[in-house]
Amino acid sequence: MNPEYPIYIVSKGRWDSRLTHKVLAHMKVPHRLVIEEQEFDDYASVIDEKQLLILDKSYQENYETFDDLGDTKSKGPGPARNFAWEHSISEGHEWHWVMDDNIRHFFRLNRNKKYRVASGTIFKIAEDFVNRYENIDMAGLNYEMFIAKGEKYPPYYVNTRIYSCNLIKNDIPYRWRGRYNEDTDLSLVIMKNGNCTVLFNAFLQNKLVTQAIKGGNTKEFYDSEGTPPKSQMLEDMHPDVAKVVWKYNRWHHWVDYRPFKKNKLIRKSNIKIPNIVNNYGMVLIDDWEKYKKTY
Repeated sequence: MNPEYPIYIVSKGRWDSRLTHKVLAHMKVPHRLVIEEQEFDDYASVIDEKQLLILDKSYQENYETFDDLGDTKSKGPGPARNFAWEHSISEGHEWHWVMDDNIRHFFRLNRNKKYRVASGTIFKIAEDFVNRYENIDMAGLNYEMFIAKGEKYPPYYVNTRIYSCNLIKNDIPYRWRGRYNEDTDLSLVIMKNGNCTVLFNAFLQNKLVTQAIKGGNTKEFYDSEGTPPKSQMLEDMHPDVAKVVWKYNRWHHWVDYRPFKKNKLIRKSNIKIPNIVNNYGMVLIDDWEKYKKTY
């Protein structure tokens, strides 16, 4: 199976690595990349032009950075994410996926073991889940690195931040904003307005850590200034729940999600869930080594 809703990869300066594009292509999952005009030829040399969408510069010009620095530095991926959002609306979709460009693999977590997936079925399952409820505005897949071997995890968390692989309801009135930490900001705005986010543990993304490869905002942000401005902006945006803390030998942001436990999922009245396991046709491939050679 493949997802019903469109997938957009926001990419900058990574036509040579294009990790998320490669893994989705291998899984035969349709997707498009949002890129900046000056990099079109570079991306078109390695990707079918039909998969490329050029970012409308007005989204950069009108983007709310939440600071007074204007165009003196990159505005981050938020403008391209807002462009993808509006593009999906223009095509008549109710939801859309937007992903970072440095995701290497996707997994299913089953019986405390991680299995790499070879199709887009996990995205379809996530879509079916969110459509059971009236008040989910955004969902996504947890980071594989946060799921430890041998530990038990629920299939999903409710009301926390959604990073890097986001399934977003198109008719909500919010948009991406902020030069940094736009993921956490959008998650908090949704929860502060009484609705829910869902972070799946049943399905996971294997994403490279920030600054691990060139491109994106590594050069514009982190190579020169590190992470303090990123953490400080989130505290400025949400001082009631976010704080800057020193941890693991560098500055981080810390967010208190406890106030949002009161936001409960509301199932649609017409939804009846049968008491059977539905694996959506997914099966384990025994000869993984043989399959891996095709990737």
